[in-house]
Amino acid sequence: MGSDGGLLAPVWAGTRAEAITSDAAWLRAMLEAEAALARAQGRLELIPSEAAAAIDRVAATLVLDPADLARRARQSANPVVPLVADLRRAVPGAASSVHRGATSQDILDSAAMLVATRAIRGIVGDLSAIMRDLGELAERHRDTVMAARTLGQQAVPTTFGLKAAGWLAGLMRARARLRELRLPAQLGGAAGTLAAFAEHAGARGADPGTALLLAEVFAEEIGLAAPPMPWHAERSPVTELGAALTATARALGKPATDLVLMAQTEVGEVAESSAGSSSAMPQKRNPALSVLVRSAAFQVPAYAQILGQVGEHERAAGAWQAEWLPLREALRLTGGAAETAAELVAGLQVFPDRMRANAELTGGRLLAERLAAHLDRKALDEALSADGPLTDHAELLDPAAYLGAAPELVDRILATYREQP
Repeated sequence: MGSDGGLLAPVWAGTRAEAITSDAAWLRAMLEAEAALARAQGRLELIPSEAAAAIDRVAATLVLDPADLARRARQSANPVVPLVADLRRAVPGAASSVHRGATSQDILDSAAMLVATRAIRGIVGDLSAIMRDLGELAERHRDTVMAARTLGQQAVPTTFGLKAAGWLAGLMRARARLRELRLPAQLGGAAGTLAAFAEHAGARGADPGTALLLAEVFAEEIGLAAPPMPWHAERSPVTELGAALTATARALGKPATDLVLMAQTEVGEVAESSAGSSSAMPQKRNPALSVLVRSAAFQVPAYAQILGQVGEHERAAGAWQAEWLPLREALRLTGGAAETAAELVAGLQVFPDRMRANAELTGGRLLAERLAAHLDRKALDEALSADGPLTDHAELLDPAAYLGAAPELVDRILATYREQP
C-alpha cells in the first residue's frame, strides 16, 4: 500500500474513511468533476453533445496511476494538469472539449468537496450509531451512582447516565454541524470571472450570460451546492469544513479520554471489548480503542488550522496547495475516530458495583459539600479531619441522595436527542 497505507495511523487504517479518501478515490473524484463539467456544457450546448457524451463515458472508466500522476504534477504544482492531458489523449475526437474554459483549481476544489461530502456521510452515520448506543447507556444508568471528578479528584456524586448523556450532547452538536455543511462546487475559470466560459458561449452563438448558469448546472451535475460566486480565493468553505471536523474529533475525544481514566486498573469502572494487548506485559488490557480515538482528537485541530489560510489575490501560491494533504488527513482521522468510537461504545462494559464502591472510597467525604450545607464551619472541619469513615450525620452520607438534578438532566438530554431527525 506504500505511503497511502496508514502504518503510522492505525485509527483510520482499514476503515471506510481510508477508502473514501485514498489516492484512487481522489483521482476518481477529479475525473468525475471533469465529466460533470462536460455534461453541464453539453446540456447548455457550449460543447457538442457527442463530445460531452464521449468525455463522460471515458472519464468513468479511465484508469490512471496516481503515483505517476503525482510525479508529473511536479511540473505544474498540481495533479490536474497531467490528468487533463491524459484525458484528452483518451478522447482524441473530443480533446478540445475536455476541461474547456476551466482551470485546475476548479477541478481540484470540486473534487475535494466531493470527497469530503462522501467522507462526512460516513462520519454522520457512525455518529448516529454512537449516539444511539450512548442514549441507551444514559437511560440504563440514569441512576447509577458514581463519583464525579474535578481536577482529577473525587468531587461530588453524579451518575454514569449523566456522564454518558454529556457525551451524547457533544456528539449531537457535532453531528448537527456536519449536517449543516453545504459544500459547494467551484467553477470560475482562470481568475474567477468565468470569462472563458462566456467567450466560448458567445462563439457558439449563445448568450454570454450562460456562463453564470453553467456554474449552477455544473454544481447540479456533480451533486454539490451552487455557490453565489467562485470561491477559489475566498476559502470559507474549507475553513468551515475544518472547524466542523475539529469539533467532531473533539466530541469523540471526550468519551475516549474519560474511558481511558475509568478503565485504569485502580478504578476499574469500565472495560473495552477490545483485547488491548501489550507487547511486553501480557497481564495488561489496554484501552486501545479509546487511545486511537483520543489520538485523532489531538491531531485533527493541527491539520485543520492549515485549511483556508489567507492566500494572495486570485490564486494562492502555496496556501492552496498546502490544504490538500491536511484536508485528507482531517477527513481520515475524523472518519477513523468515528468508526472506532462506534466499536468502542457498542462493546463497552460498565461495572456499576465498582462505581458505587469508588464513590464510597473516602468514607463519606464525597458528601462534604452536602455536609457544608447543614453544619457550621467548625463542626464540618472536625468531621472531615477525623481519621476513618465519617460516622456522624449518616442520614447525609448516602451518595444516591445527593445527585441534584442529575437524573432529570439525563431525561432532558434524551428527550432532545429523540426529537432530532
